[in-house]
Amino acid sequence: MRVRDWQDILEDVVESDADASGWRAVGGDRASGIGEDLYVGHPDAAVYQLKTYAKNPFEVQGVGTRVARRIDEDLDDLFPSDDAGRFVVQQPVEADEAEDVANELEEVIRAHADAPTTPDALFDDVMETLDSPAFGPAEFELTDRPDGMDELAETFEEAEEMLDAELDDLVDENVSRGFE
Repeated sequence: MRVRDWQDILEDVVESDADASGWRAVGGDRASGIGEDLYVGHPDAAVYQLKTYAKNPFEVQGVGTRVARRIDEDLDDLFPSDDAGRFVVQQPVEADEAEDVANELEEVIRAHADAPTTPDALFDDVMETLDSPAFGPAEFELTDRPDGMDELAETFEEAEEMLDAELDDLVDENVSRGFE
């Protein structure tokens, strides 16, 4: 198991050939210490665990690793279904494509405004128009931990301990306590 920077893990998600809409995520507060835990997985790609913390309002730091080859039948119930909230991993639009993407997005919004639709259909169409590499249902608690988080932590206990230690070291290196 190789611990890497959390942004490298997200780069793996972005570069994956898996269906963009098949990704699922669950996250919340860390069980101990500052920061957040996040599991991102796909039935055809991989399952990743990330631990992050906000160093300041403009910078997030963290670590992550691949914990499984895919969401299988043992993990399926621990990840949210389509009726959960949503998350997106997005890349910036290239400057020379911005106007075309804006025009396409305007057409998508107009089409959904003129026809009966659902929020999920609008979300999916917008993500496809923006060429999002990963999006899907997410269960994320801002002040707690979803039920599945503890089961995932137990399932991937070795990764949990290793990433906790790495993130704690990262926090200790970057956060000063008291006056300097």
